[in-house]
Amino acid sequence: MLTDLSATHLLAQLEAGEVTSVEVTQACLDRIDRHDGAMGAFLRVNRQRALDDALAIDQKRRSGRAVGRLAGLPVAVKDLLATRGEITSCGSRMLADFRPPYDATVIARLRAADAVFVGKTNMDEFAMGGSTENSALGTTRNPWDRTRIPGGSSGGSATCIAARMAPLAIGSDTGGSIRQPAALCGVTGFKPTYGRVSRFGLVAFASSLDQIGPIARTAEDAALLLEVTAGHDPLDATSIDQPVPAYSASVRQPLANLRLGVVPEHFDKGLDPEVEAAIREAIRVYRSLGASVTEVALPHAKYGVAAYYIIAPSEASSNLARYDGVHYGHRTDERAMLAELADERRALGAGGDAVALARLDNALVRMYRRSRSESFGPEVKRRIMLGTYALSAGYYDAYYLKALKVRRLIRQDYDAAFCQVDLIIGPVTATPAFKLGEKADDPLAMYLVDLYTVGANLAGVPGISIPCGTSSTGLPIGLQLQGPALAEECLLRAAHMFQQATDWHQRRPPLP
Repeated sequence: MLTDLSATHLLAQLEAGEVTSVEVTQACLDRIDRHDGAMGAFLRVNRQRALDDALAIDQKRRSGRAVGRLAGLPVAVKDLLATRGEITSCGSRMLADFRPPYDATVIARLRAADAVFVGKTNMDEFAMGGSTENSALGTTRNPWDRTRIPGGSSGGSATCIAARMAPLAIGSDTGGSIRQPAALCGVTGFKPTYGRVSRFGLVAFASSLDQIGPIARTAEDAALLLEVTAGHDPLDATSIDQPVPAYSASVRQPLANLRLGVVPEHFDKGLDPEVEAAIREAIRVYRSLGASVTEVALPHAKYGVAAYYIIAPSEASSNLARYDGVHYGHRTDERAMLAELADERRALGAGGDAVALARLDNALVRMYRRSRSESFGPEVKRRIMLGTYALSAGYYDAYYLKALKVRRLIRQDYDAAFCQVDLIIGPVTATPAFKLGEKADDPLAMYLVDLYTVGANLAGVPGISIPCGTSSTGLPIGLQLQGPALAEECLLRAAHMFQQATDWHQRRPPLP
């Protein structure tokens, strides 16, 4: 079936004229129709537009005109990238009807590459979560076991790839939101260096941590998608002004004398024995391919989750302040609100307590409060309050400033480690996918899911998750490789080496 083929293989067939983009797109849409009702990977599917775009690309190719790098390949997009004229909801009631008047830079680059957009994928609201249970618009399920979470916040994109609903997808990673769902769904997820991919048009969660990246079946496919989306963008002040290597060509070149670093603390108590066994077997495979493995220290990694959950909510508190129901986004029913206010005033009476009257919100403040209260979910509210507290007078130095200092120490640990090794190898998550609702009432347990991934975001370095095994219950296990800044080429080549020597990336969930 066409949906079983990787993006690289499909592109070769499209270029050779063995298959058309309409056929590939139709196959993906049929699979979405067949399986997404049970999976919940997509929030919206652009069926007719996708087929029209695919037909236009086929006609362009037949006419002999030059086509883009991804010409005819279907791509799914996490629903936090501005897409001109189409709803970009961020999985939130706040933006449930928001239609941006412009394209994010990544969307514009995908259009220029002649990709076919099949739809927008589900996500934790405003990317705040690690299970895709926090979406206000529905829950996404893991295709390997529909009673379990797919990871988050890019759970829709990871599920889409694992269930063969599209060959390529875009996610975003603030603390592990590409790598963690990729690991739990048995696919490949890549978080580039901070600034390697433009954030212009990305609805911000934590601006100093957010990064857009590919989710795909293989490292080879991820290289293809990264090559198209990476590069300097004058519209993003944090964009890195460096040339983009030909990732899709260099990914096939094996690495000689690869030096891998293992962090002993990554194998402490809390790591599931089956996950540990799979990671150690992956290390053995790399040794058999000629890599050397030595221990390295990340002494401040144990403070990573604490620092992250001060910095990220603080930035979220600031970024989400713009959603007030005035310029765009959800606005409360003003007539009902004004009637409520009038009732409260009448209840106090004309001669009522002046202090009590003064405490009543004026109409504007009440509109702000109601609009935000009605449209933000519990996790978003929790993080806004955490961030506002950490930034408040009297607590800024004790929490936010201290977290920034810890972040600097974490970056220095990575720099020191990469003086000794090329890449760091270890787990992505401590366990395979857990049950839906299992951690819903324990925010701290949910936050600890990010234990192995937040370091790369705090340090701004790239990381990749690739499948490396399965648990006794048949759930995927992911292997993480992290590299120094702008080491995308090395990471992709190392991941491809492993995938050439193993077949974990070729395994499919047992869908009916």
